[in-house]
Amino acid sequence: MPLLRTRRPSPVALLLGAVAAALLAAGCSSTVTGTPVAAPTTPAASSTSEIPNDRLVPPTTTSSGGDVSIDVAPGDCVRLGGTVNDATIEEAACGSDESNYVVVASSPTSSGCPSDVDQTYYETLDGVEQGALCLDIDFVVGGCMDLGGEDPVRADCSEPMIDGVRVAEIVQDSVDEFDCDTDRAYVYDEREFVVCFDSP
Repeated sequence: MPLLRTRRPSPVALLLGAVAAALLAAGCSSTVTGTPVAAPTTPAASSTSEIPNDRLVPPTTTSSGGDVSIDVAPGDCVRLGGTVNDATIEEAACGSDESNYVVVASSPTSSGCPSDVDQTYYETLDGVEQGALCLDIDFVVGGCMDLGGEDPVRADCSEPMIDGVRVAEIVQDSVDEFDCDTDRAYVYDEREFVVCFDSP
């Protein structure tokens, strides 16, 4: 039986789409939040250096098993495309036009991913998950992403977008959207960081 490559519909795309509709109806700003579950242990930040705040840096995570056909590790970036039942994935340079997700962790099954990841990619054999990649959108501070399609796409900030955002800041160790000086934010409550968005 062939290996089936599958992806879970993106909760961020669904939630941000719902927020965009609500903003049009209500005419005000809003914040989208994830759903928390028991948080995995993350290493403490070094006292001698800060995490650079120019791109989303996942916590250091080791593989917890599982196997997928692409050889990537946490911190690597990918281009995810295709459909829910026939996903495509390839390695891409982080922050590049080709990259739309960063690998946060790997797991034997998609249910082993943190609850607030933006997307999961998993492969099955005879209906049984063989491995999963836990993915977040490859946000870069100062860069723009169009979140209005099936998959996020890096975009030129001066070009029209369906649901364009410019990443203003990534706030670590926070679950409070009011830590942003912007009108829109996405809170990753399990892993405790906030991505602050401006209009492009």
